[in-house]
Amino acid sequence: MYEKSIELLNRAIADELAAIHQYMYFHFRLDDLGYVPLANLLKMTAIQEMLHAERIAERILFLGGEVEMELAFPVEKIHEAEAMLARARELEQGAIAMYNGFAMEAAQAADSGTRKLFEELVAEEEGHWDQFERQADFIARFGERYLALQSFQGEPGAEE
Repeated sequence: MYEKSIELLNRAIADELAAIHQYMYFHFRLDDLGYVPLANLLKMTAIQEMLHAERIAERILFLGGEVEMELAFPVEKIHEAEAMLARARELEQGAIAMYNGFAMEAAQAADSGTRKLFEELVAEEEGHWDQFERQADFIARFGERYLALQSFQGEPGAEE
C-alpha cells in the first residue's frame, strides 16, 4: 500500500547519507585549513542531516519498509572553502527541489504523513542553504580576510 512512499523515502535517505559524508569531508578539510567556525558549520549541518536520515528511516520502518543504506553520490574532494560552499548550496537546492516533488508525490499516493515529513525537510534544507549562502556572501564581500579571521578564532587562547 505504501510502496511509492517507501521508494521515495529510500531515495531521500540515500541523498541524506551522501550529504552527511560530503559535509563531514568538508568539515575535516576546513578544520585542517584552520577555518574552525566554517568547519563547525559544516559539522553541525552534517549532524542535522543525520537527524533527517533518522526521521526518514523511522518513517520507512513505520510504513513496513526496509531501510536501504545506499549513498546517492560519492564524496567530491574539494579543497577551497568557496568551492565547498558552492557545492553545499547546490546540494541543498537539489534537496529542496527533491523534497518538494516528493511531498507532491506522497500527497498523490494519499500518504499525508510522508508528505508532511517531506515538507518539514524542505524548510530545514532551506535553512541550511541560507547559512551556506550567507557564508559565501561574506567571502565574496570580504575575501581572504574573512577566512583569515576564522583561522585566528580557532587558535587556542584566541578568546583572551
